[in-house]
Parts: sequence; C-alpha cells; structure tokens
Amino acid sequence: MPLFQTIQFNETTKILIWHITESFEELLSKVVLKEKTQQRLDGMKSQMHQRAFLSVRMLIQEMGFTDHEMHYDEFGKPYFNCHNHISITHSHDFAAIIISHETVGIDMELQREKILRIADKFVDTENSYLNTQNTTDYIKELTVIWGAKEAIFKIRNEKGISFKDHIRVNAFSLKENLTEASLHFDDLVVDFNVHYKEIKSSTSWQDFTLVYAFEK
Repeated sequence: MPLFQTIQFNETTKILIWHITESFEELLSKVVLKEKTQQRLDGMKSQMHQRAFLSVRMLIQEMGFTDHEMHYDEFGKPYFNCHNHISITHSHDFAAIIISHETVGIDMELQREKILRIADKFVDTENSYLNTQNTTDYIKELTVIWGAKEAIFKIRNEKGISFKDHIRVNAFSLKENLTEASLHFDDLVVDFNVHYKEIKSSTSWQDFTLVYAFEK
C-alpha cells in the first residue's frame, strides 16, 4: 500500500504516513540508495526494520527529495543540506516523516497495554492529571506523553536527557490535539508546542498515536 495519509500542518510543514504492506523486494525496487545507505540496510537483521527503513525512503521521494540528500549526524539525527528539517518515526507496519522549516520531532506509537507496565519509567509530574480510573483513556494518555517526550528527545538529542526527570508534558485532553511541554536539562530550559492525533489502521483493530513537537 502506498501513501496512507498526508497532513499539511501549515505552509512549511508537512507530515506523510506510509502503511507498510509491500514486500522488501517491492520496496527496494522503487528506491535509489546511496552506497552508505545500502550498507546500513544490509546490516539490518530484521526484515521488518528493513521494510520500515525503505518506507521512509519512499516518503522522502514523495516529498521530492532523494536518499542522496539526506544525511545523519554523529548522534543519528537525520538532516538535509537545506533549510528543511526532518524527523522520522516507524511503529510496526507504519512509517512517518515530518518535514518543516521549523525545528521538529515526530513519533508514532501503537496504543497497547504494555505501556502501563513501564509508565513509572517516564512519567513524573504528569501523574497529577492522568486518568487512571479509565484504562483505555489511561493507555491513550500515556502514549501521548511517551510520544511527546520521544519527539522532544529527537529534537534536542543530547546525551543524558531523561524522559522522566527532564521532560515535562503539560495537562491535556484526549478531545483536543494540542498541549505544551518543556525540557529542563542542566541549565537549559526549552519550551515546545506538542500536537497529537489518533491514527486508525484500515486493516487492523489496533490504533496508533501520532505526536509531533515544535521547539518554541
């Protein structure tokens, strides 16, 4: 299946989501990879990771870029040699990218009960507003928080940042799609606008949460 969804956030920001249904061979036949990328692909042991990796290249091509134009810094953060910023995510059979003139980060997560068992590893101040009485909503809220912290970490990408200790997500409602968050790390304080959206798969009963953050 090709492009699953396109979100035109504003004039300079676009999000593309790919539903990964193609085989590895089919995806590989549709992309042009530079040598370094091919070597990285060859080193992946999981074919699911390979397919997600290639799906990201398909999304880049959809946006008019090529693999030769995208690079990774020493921390593994992707970038273009132009004014556009890019962030990448993939979860199970979905991959997504956000490209913007602004500094952005993106994350997509499957909503699942497993997150209940690890909540204490990334939730701190957020406990004051979480709806622990409704398990379904609690899972969704935790997924938004995890996604927000993951997106912010992708923006700053600094060694030593703790999701629980250094990133705070303000109270939000599942009925809305916007909140704020902040990073407090060493002497640094940075604020972010955080957007979130539920993504329903057309071929699965499971839902996903898409979160993207903009540095203020």
